Amino acid sequence: MRGAGHRSEQAPSARRRTGDPARSAALAVLRAVDDGAYANLEMPKVLTRHDLSGRDAAFATELALGTIRRQGFYDRVIETGSGRAPSQIDPVVLAVLRLGVHQILSMRVPVHAATSETVALAREHAGSGAAGFVNAVLRRAGERDRETWIADLTRGVDDADEVRAVATSHPRWVVSALRQSLRGHRAAGGDGQASLDDALDALLEADNTPPRVSLVARPGLATVDELVASGAEASDLSPVGAVLPFGDPANIPAIRQTRAAVQDEGSQLLALALADADVPPRTASGGDAREDWLDLCAGPGGKAALLGAVAHLRGDVLYCNEASEHRTDLVRRTLRALLDDGAEIYIGTGDGRDLGREEPGTYDRVLLDAPCTGLGALRRRPESRWRRQPSDVAELSALQVELLDSAIDATRAGGVIGYATCSPHPAETLAVVAEVLGRRDDVVQEDAWPLFRDAFDEPIERVGDLPSVQLWPHLHGTDAMFFALLRKK
Repeated sequence: MRGAGHRSEQAPSARRRTGDPARSAALAVLRAVDDGAYANLEMPKVLTRHDLSGRDAAFATELALGTIRRQGFYDRVIETGSGRAPSQIDPVVLAVLRLGVHQILSMRVPVHAATSETVALAREHAGSGAAGFVNAVLRRAGERDRETWIADLTRGVDDADEVRAVATSHPRWVVSALRQSLRGHRAAGGDGQASLDDALDALLEADNTPPRVSLVARPGLATVDELVASGAEASDLSPVGAVLPFGDPANIPAIRQTRAAVQDEGSQLLALALADADVPPRTASGGDAREDWLDLCAGPGGKAALLGAVAHLRGDVLYCNEASEHRTDLVRRTLRALLDDGAEIYIGTGDGRDLGREEPGTYDRVLLDAPCTGLGALRRRPESRWRRQPSDVAELSALQVELLDSAIDATRAGGVIGYATCSPHPAETLAVVAEVLGRRDDVVQEDAWPLFRDAFDEPIERVGDLPSVQLWPHLHGTDAMFFALLRKK
């Protein structure tokens, strides 16, 4: 067997003149991603445009997202089979070839069917000459199974992590960063190099495993029971979460009305942790019990909506800031149901680095969900591994430090700051917190794990002994979210 996947319902035809709808939809997604789109956002739009549902929609989704996840490996196979570097192949033809190789090496599609259908796709979108080229390359690709290709492509490679990079289709620098993060968070389980290697292998495999569709019921607007009644299953991690085992979440009324949403359970837990942190009253006598909350980098609005829902129930106020008008508009759309319900939420546009200086000591709770490489969400955003470069890390970590300084400045004495990223890279997580704490005497780090402890069952309720929380897809079933809790003195 060549791998897990779905069979297409389309019958193969050696002389098909055009690609079948599912494969055409997958190609449309790949081409949009090549032009800068995000696969997880583009996929639903393409399925609707091609009028696909059921098994054909599932096939197109696995074909497109699976191809993007492993395209680095497939490019090596294509280069070997064609004698050309991928950069020398027409982009449309390269995308078609990637789709064909994915079917042959990673899906349960017979080689002859994958080849004939992909050749038809090439003929339709790139002409008969390209179809002949695609046919020749795919026939060579089908001469070996995936394990044999990995062995052949890594023969003579002494670097074990380079072999991992090829086998799991991750850039080599990402493999190194993930190893470093596992080591830094003491997340390998047990002791020694073998344990760390095993943890790294499990994490890389998790990155290539399609995630569950996780839903959030925004408190006061929807309930988990309502989502369960719509076909979901209650989450065993988040008290406001659910998991949709099959079907389109857009068919759920609560999601269409923005009373609920698709949101990773790890993201839910971060927002709930900040909301649950103890914050003393503003004055010794209690004074105005109402709190002011701030989401410093609120776009596209998922965590802001959960924070806003909790704040609304408590009678607190949420302020949302975003750096661009476009992302500010996304936040407004995401929070539409809350705003319609009368929640006191203010949404504005501005540079988050300036806000601490402009509004010092103002907020009781501040969430900084910082811009990052997104290496913790590779299973949901497969194209990120190919778009990011090592040079991005230094630029982003410098921005993260500036934003965290601003978040602390904007927090009043006794208030809390939640620093979060959807990347486990040490330079974006532990190093950012350490740099800020190392030169400021007005803030301390607190143990964040007690705010998460009730969410997990033994033996994974806590990983490592650091005060910051690092969630892992291979351990917790969430994206690799990082969270540090700081308190203003």
